[in-house]
Amino acid sequence: MKTLSAFKAYDVRGRVPDELDADFAYSIGRAFVRLYKLKRAIIGRDIRPSGVSLSSSLARGMADEGASVFDIGLCGTEEVYFATFHEKMDGGVMVTASHNPADYNGMKFVREEGRPVSADTGLMEIGRMAQAGGFGPPRTGGNITLLDTRKDYIAHLLGYVDIPKLKKLRIVANSGNGCAGPVVDELAEKLPFEFVRINHEPDGTFPSGVPNPILPENREATRSAVQKSGADFGVAWDGDFDRCFFFDEEGGFIEGYYLVGLLAAAMLKKYPGGKIIHDPRLLWNTEEIVRSAGGETVKCKSGHAFIKEKMRQVDGVYGGEMSAHHYFRSFSYCDSGMIPWLLVAGLMSDTGQKLSKMVKAMQTRFPVSGEINRRVVDQAAAIRRVREKYEPSALNVDETDGISLEFPKWRFNLRSSNTEPVIRLNVESRGDEGLLREKTAELLELIG
Repeated sequence: MKTLSAFKAYDVRGRVPDELDADFAYSIGRAFVRLYKLKRAIIGRDIRPSGVSLSSSLARGMADEGASVFDIGLCGTEEVYFATFHEKMDGGVMVTASHNPADYNGMKFVREEGRPVSADTGLMEIGRMAQAGGFGPPRTGGNITLLDTRKDYIAHLLGYVDIPKLKKLRIVANSGNGCAGPVVDELAEKLPFEFVRINHEPDGTFPSGVPNPILPENREATRSAVQKSGADFGVAWDGDFDRCFFFDEEGGFIEGYYLVGLLAAAMLKKYPGGKIIHDPRLLWNTEEIVRSAGGETVKCKSGHAFIKEKMRQVDGVYGGEMSAHHYFRSFSYCDSGMIPWLLVAGLMSDTGQKLSKMVKAMQTRFPVSGEINRRVVDQAAAIRRVREKYEPSALNVDETDGISLEFPKWRFNLRSSNTEPVIRLNVESRGDEGLLREKTAELLELIG
């Protein structure tokens, strides 16, 4: 019997076949359909070698529970989101382990309109039901049908830019041998851009390394390609391309935090006075930009399930996390790794500005440490030490997500990860890089 170790806060992720195999996937499919009484559901998969077997067994389990299952095949996570809300399905599953090693796989679940299923909304119950088994013989009425939604998805993406106004930009596209390549190719047929493609062919063995550009050691390929090709900017994706990472025309990596401000301003031009959702790890730049653009900021706990719920509650036009997740009301409040770079290309075409110039003022006014991850045996004790030292003199204490303490010239957020055994630190200052370095070092010494 499989343990539930692969069931995390937001999704299922585990080593194949130790934690997740075809038999378990079949039971998960039956449990998902039974728990939510699904009639029609989408299924898709990423490029991992185990994906075909797992998605086939998952679909068979869903069909044996009586659901009509529509298989969209090899795709990105956001394509499952899109197919679910576009085709008015009752739910959907993406078989993916995103940026985990090749011998891992997993699943992301959504209900109608792309609403996420997390540990707070039934994910663990799916796991318990699947582990217990005892589903009985297959029910009648279930079936599995192939469905192609790519054309509609591409048309939706193209709606975010005014194609006749786009300039002939040169863009490095690093798909990391994940699922982004085929989508870039189809978009390229409709756009005036010249693409410099690297690690482009889908390959679940990840011959160039696991696609996770948030790690500094994984950025060199994109940086080098931008510099050698003279590109206007570069984009790199993770395996299932629900996150995208930007490099300016000099190959410089742009922290996701500054993209939140950039995209917030873009969306507020389209939706004046709209609400912008952001996580609490870094916020001064976002607050200033949104305020000056006439919008309203809404702070929310990190994590896609929380951001999406908050966006629906307040009808936010855009939501952004510094971890490179970007959410759009017009995308059924779901996150996309394709919409952001299209918007950036549109902004560059409209303004004629280089990407480095577009973010330079933000970087100067609000320099940041970048997210620092530390493995700490006793995370609670580390957070307690930090609070005892800094809280008495703080201007503001916020516990939306972890602990955020604010001072006149600097602030920080310290939180335990929802997905890994690490503690995460983010520090920002008001234009003082020396103070930023000083306080970051202080905090790291105290954390241990």
